[in-house]
Amino acid sequence: MITRFAPSPTGPLHLGHAYSAILAHDSARTAGGRFLLRIEDIDRSRARPEWEAQIYDDLAWLGLSWEQPVMRQSDRLPVYRAALQSLWDRGLIFACQCSRRDILSAASAPNEGEPLMGPDGVIYPGTCRHRDCTSGAMPEGEALRLNMRMALAGQDAIRFTETGAGPMGETGEITLPLAALIEGIGDVVLSRRDMGTSYHLSVVLDDAEQGVTQVTRGQDLFEATAIHVVLQRHLGLPTPTYHHHRLIRDEAGKRLAKRDDARAIATYRAEGATPDDIRRMVGL
Repeated sequence: MITRFAPSPTGPLHLGHAYSAILAHDSARTAGGRFLLRIEDIDRSRARPEWEAQIYDDLAWLGLSWEQPVMRQSDRLPVYRAALQSLWDRGLIFACQCSRRDILSAASAPNEGEPLMGPDGVIYPGTCRHRDCTSGAMPEGEALRLNMRMALAGQDAIRFTETGAGPMGETGEITLPLAALIEGIGDVVLSRRDMGTSYHLSVVLDDAEQGVTQVTRGQDLFEATAIHVVLQRHLGLPTPTYHHHRLIRDEAGKRLAKRDDARAIATYRAEGATPDDIRRMVGL
């Protein structure tokens, strides 16, 4: 088994990160496998070296160890570009000039102010889908979206193995009908204007490059798994098993965020907590 923990250096790690990292680490160690670390720093406007250094420090303090060297997404932009070019050449992605306001306005119109929501927020209404993506060079400086309907042509369903549980308890062999992806997910962004990639594209390519066999992550990403399986099929990549876990929440039931410094691992450390205390706090 090969597992990984892939944080973004955009703020302090909190109890939710600790839970996910420990689960992935302990699963690999119990199985006699490998635990890897990846720094997801494609958002260069928010990534900071001091947060990256804090990630290493907090994880080591928790008693976790990982293989070197650590993969950093900012070193892999040419890989992402090559994958986008492959999808572009096959007419599976298209350039999108819509702003968030444009998308919200178009998506709200037929639904009386209630736009449909998917894993990435408002489901894209298809405004730019008609643009010619079968000729010419792949554009620079524009968002690139997956044409979901085109990507699913000729397939009967999307399947993956879940060893944890989704938000509604989904586990085992998961089968998703194509209509669920077309209507409930839509044409997701694979390359943002200011990044040259996106979470969905990068995570698929990086997991394959690192040989990850089990992806351990929160239930909030369960719906995104279908996107990743679609990309894996079109890029000729293996599909790992997925283990989605419960989210760590505050007293009000709200999911923890990086801005919630009161639950940052560094804060607990400064107050005298031990690694065992952290494990008890998250129910391990």
